[in-house]
Amino acid sequence: MGNDFTSSLRPAFVLTILFAILLGLIYPLAMTGIGQAIFPSQANGSLVRDASGRVVGSSVIGQSFTSDRYFQTRPSAAGKGYDGLASSGSNFGPASQALVDRVQPDIAKRRAEGVTSPLPADLVTASGSGLDPDLSPASAQAQVARVARTRGIAPDQLRALIERNTERPLLGEPHVNVFALNRALDSASRGR
Repeated sequence: MGNDFTSSLRPAFVLTILFAILLGLIYPLAMTGIGQAIFPSQANGSLVRDASGRVVGSSVIGQSFTSDRYFQTRPSAAGKGYDGLASSGSNFGPASQALVDRVQPDIAKRRAEGVTSPLPADLVTASGSGLDPDLSPASAQAQVARVARTRGIAPDQLRALIERNTERPLLGEPHVNVFALNRALDSASRGR
């Protein structure tokens, strides 16, 4: 009986070690190497660098813009805001009083900024991950008056800038990457 147990234990132990090496070491290293070779930007976080090579952000992770000179992103439920280590949504349902209580200050803030039109939902609600870098074009358009007033730019120029920075995927809704839009806004402001 003891011999049967040890003879069964040896293949189980060998297979465990084999699969640990194969799936825990070789496979991840191979996927990392392929990712670095074929998609180096995406594999390294889609980092965006300025002219001097300094990292200024990521095109796939939302960032907080608090100045009135910039288009602002949607609220974040990730930690203290856009914290990748605390990525999560609020999980409040549409009938939740906690959601209403959380959204009301953002609605008041947007109204104080001068938004008089109906507010797009993504301008006052957090995304599922809390890290969404994109807004709907309507949410960007709702901020035009504030940015135009602060920067002294004609609203039509900002609307055209939003249009140029709107991505229209084959599947899914059109969206505007707020980081890319704000970089284009800075470039356009420098060019004036």
